[in-house]
Amino acid sequence: MAETYINVPSISIIIPVYRGGKSFSYCLASLENSLLSPAEVIVIVDGDDPESYQVAQEYGAKVLQLKANRGPATARNIGAEAAKGDIIFFIDADVTIYPDTLEKIATVFQNDHQLAALIGSYDDQPGASNFLSQYKNLFHHYNHQIGSEEASTFWGACGGIRRDIFLNMGGFDESYRRPCIEDIELGYRLKAKGYRIRLCKNIYVKHLKHWTPYSLLRADFFYRALPWTELIHRDRNFVNDLNLQWSSRLSVICIYSLLMAILGSIWFPPLLWLGGLLIVGLIVLNWPVYQFFLKKRGLLFTLKTLPWHWFYYFYSGLAFVIGTAKYRLKGNRPTLSPSA
Repeated sequence: MAETYINVPSISIIIPVYRGGKSFSYCLASLENSLLSPAEVIVIVDGDDPESYQVAQEYGAKVLQLKANRGPATARNIGAEAAKGDIIFFIDADVTIYPDTLEKIATVFQNDHQLAALIGSYDDQPGASNFLSQYKNLFHHYNHQIGSEEASTFWGACGGIRRDIFLNMGGFDESYRRPCIEDIELGYRLKAKGYRIRLCKNIYVKHLKHWTPYSLLRADFFYRALPWTELIHRDRNFVNDLNLQWSSRLSVICIYSLLMAILGSIWFPPLLWLGGLLIVGLIVLNWPVYQFFLKKRGLLFTLKTLPWHWFYYFYSGLAFVIGTAKYRLKGNRPTLSPSA
C-alpha cells in the first residue's frame, strides 16, 4: 500500500495514450503498488479511444480527452498544464513502474534543488518475450546503463522534470505529431539554457512493447533517426553519449566499408580478407555490448543479435545521410524553438 511521505516534492504522473490495450491496463495497475503516492495521475486520451478512456477512469485517473489524434507531445503538454505537482513524471502507456520508482524520483529532486530534470532506464527484463523485443529493449537498457550521469537529453518514457521549468520552457515541441524525438528536443533546449538533467541508472520502468521488424524499422528510422539527424544539425549537438558514441559512429563506417568490400570482391576476391578484418573490427568495437548480451541471455541469443545490431548501424548511417541532405536542402539555421 502506498504511504505518505513528509517534505518530499509532490509528483504528478502524465500518461498520453492512444489505443493502449492490455499494456495500458498493466501500466495503471503498477501505479497502485507505488510506495509513494503520486499527487495525481493524469491520462490524456489522444483521439477517439473509448476503451482507454474507460480503463483510465476505472483506475481512478484524471482523464482528459482530445477530440483528434494530435501526438504525444501535445498530449503531454496538455497534461502538464493541468498538473498540480511540483514534479511532472512522464511515462508511456506501455511501461510499468516499480514500487520504489516514485520514491527514488522524489528523493533525487529533494536532495538536489538545482536539478531541473532526470531520466531513468528500462529494466533488463522486458515484458514481451519474442526475440526482437528482448533485443531492442535490452539494448536500450544497456545504452542507459553506460551513459553519462550528467545527461545530454530528456526521455518521455521515464522522465521527471520540475513543473515550473517545464512550463517556462514551453513544454514539448508540438510540431512533432507522432511518437518521435520531442523528448530529445526538449532535452537539448534544457541543456542550452544551462539546466541540468541527470540520468539515474537505478530508477527503472519495464517496457511491455512487442516489437516487430516493421514497427522497429518505422520507429528507429523514420520517427527517430531522421528527425534526430536534423535536430543534431540544428543545434550543432554532436555529443559523445548514449546512441551517439564514437564507437557507434566508427561501427557505421565499418558496416558500409564491409558492404563495399563484399561487393568489390565480385571483381577482386582478395577484398574478402578486408571484409573479414572489418567483421573483427565490428566485434571488437562492440564487444562490451556483446558481453552484456552474453551475460544476460547467453551465446545463442548474442549470435542472433549480430545481424540486427549491424543492420541498426546500416540504417542509422543511411538516416544520417538522408537527414543531413534534408537539413541542407531546407537551408535551416541553428535555432532553439519554441522558446529560445
